[in-house]
Amino acid sequence: MAITIKSEREIELMRQSGRILAKVHEQLGEAIKPGISTWDIDALGEKLIRGYGCVPNFLNYNGFPGAVCVSVNNEVVHGIPSKRRILKEGDIVSLDTGLIYKGYHSDAARTYPVGRISREAARLIKVTQQSFFEGIKYARAGGHLYDISNAIDAFCTRYGYSMVRDLVGHGIGTHLHEPPQIPNFRQWRRGIRLRPGMALAIEPMVNAGGWRVRWLPDGWTVVTQDGKLSAHYENTILVTDQEPEILTLSPKASG
Repeated sequence: MAITIKSEREIELMRQSGRILAKVHEQLGEAIKPGISTWDIDALGEKLIRGYGCVPNFLNYNGFPGAVCVSVNNEVVHGIPSKRRILKEGDIVSLDTGLIYKGYHSDAARTYPVGRISREAARLIKVTQQSFFEGIKYARAGGHLYDISNAIDAFCTRYGYSMVRDLVGHGIGTHLHEPPQIPNFRQWRRGIRLRPGMALAIEPMVNAGGWRVRWLPDGWTVVTQDGKLSAHYENTILVTDQEPEILTLSPKASG
C-alpha cells in the first residue's frame, strides 16, 4: 500500500473522526480512579464510541478482544481488558483506542495517573507527552519523516528514558495502519519527504528503564523487560504547509 494523500473531503472526515475520539479520551480520563477495572474502562470506551455513532476500530482487529487497549504500569501497549485487573492508587494506566467515522479512522493514546502517583511516574508521563510535541515540530511539508523520530528520541533520552524499538507509529486513513512506519527512536537516514495531506499517528512509547520489551503469553500485552514503568502518548495529525494539525486533541489540552 502506498502512502496516501488525503483530499479535502477526506481531511474533513478525518477531522470529525478525530474530534470525536478526543471527546472519548476526555470522558475516559474522567473515569480513571482507584477501584475501577480495566474491563470497566473498555466497556465505557466502547459505549462512548458507539454512542457517537462510530465503530471501535480496535475491537476484533487481528483478534484483539477489546475496544480499548488498557496497559498498566510496566505494560507498554495492548493490555487486554479484564474484570480481574483493578486499578489502585499510585498506578499509571495507558489507554490506546480509536474509532471509525464514515469510513475514516482516528487513533490516540494517553497515560493517566490513578489517584496520587510518585514524582517519578508523573515525570515519565509529562516527558512522554511533551516528546510528541517536540517531534511534531518537524511534521510539516518539505520536512523529513525521521526528523520527527530523532526529535522524540533526543528529548526523552535527555531525561534518561529509553524509546521502545519494537513498536512504531504509522500512517492512517481508510485503514487503521497505513504506510509509512514512524519510529520513535533515532534513525540514521532522514526518511521520506513529507507532503501536505499525509495523515500520521505519532505515538511515543517511553520506558523509564531499558528499551527492551517482551510479549506476555496472551499474545498481545507488551511489557518492559526490566519491569520498569512505561508511558504512551499518541495523536493523529495532518501534515500541512504550516504547523501540523492535531486531529485528536481536545481544545482543553495543550503541549
